[in-house]
Amino acid sequence: MGQFSIKDLESLSGIKAHTIRMWEQRYGVLCPERTATNIRTYCDADLRRLLNVATLCERGQRISQVASLSEQELCRAVAACCDDPHQFNPQITALLTATLDMDEARLSCVLSRAGEEIGFESTVMNIVYPFLYRVGVLWQTGSLNPAQEHLATHLLRQKLLAAVDALPVSESEHAPRWVLFLPEGELHELALLFMNYLLRVRGHRVLYLGQNLPVCELAKVCTHYKPQHVATVLTTVPERDQLPQFLAKLASLCPDLDFVLYGPLVHQPELELPPRFKRIERMTGVIELADQLSPAQSVEA
Repeated sequence: MGQFSIKDLESLSGIKAHTIRMWEQRYGVLCPERTATNIRTYCDADLRRLLNVATLCERGQRISQVASLSEQELCRAVAACCDDPHQFNPQITALLTATLDMDEARLSCVLSRAGEEIGFESTVMNIVYPFLYRVGVLWQTGSLNPAQEHLATHLLRQKLLAAVDALPVSESEHAPRWVLFLPEGELHELALLFMNYLLRVRGHRVLYLGQNLPVCELAKVCTHYKPQHVATVLTTVPERDQLPQFLAKLASLCPDLDFVLYGPLVHQPELELPPRFKRIERMTGVIELADQLSPAQSVEA
């Protein structure tokens, strides 16, 4: 069972800590245990219940009414909320609770329904990314086991691959040409897969090389494919203190290309980038760049 502080619950639910305390005291929404020093600690069941309560309260229901619902009634009411894909917080909560419950069918259903109603790109930006942030909080607190995390990330990977596969392949000679790769040892692929989708849906030509590519192969690939841009996502590789040397090697291998860097490792303020290297901090920046370079406005409505 996970153990959460009240600050953890605040991050995961979006409900302020003082509001959680008030709901406990007035309505008995949660019944936390306390440490020897009188600090509240919460379990997985507390997190699930708070997420469900928060979802209904965000939809305008009174806390006094919500707090009186049984667990079954609470779950049914939340499921009804999730029928509206334009309400993002219920969808995020549904994904999170489905992950905790190892409910693959529910995960897939929420994602598919949202994609059909608001489009795949909007689903990823407004639902998947906030969901992944909350998964990260759970991981940091030790409240998400590897099987749960793998279920969520592998299902998302399948959805991204399917979305890309459904797109037409650009054959325009005027379309910007990209190579996308992850360096050797880097396995965190979701952001790169979404980049692949964002570029292709805007009519760009992309050579997607995926995970674990030895960078010594990059020069050969670029000589043959002749891209204008190379993009990578750096999450855990290389080691932080080796990053300047790694970037210098990329620059020496492909001196005439523009590089786009994304991921936690490139957010160091003191990091100096080689010429023709661009750091993008948010996926909205990737979208803006893709739109600026796009040969045609072919983005989904």
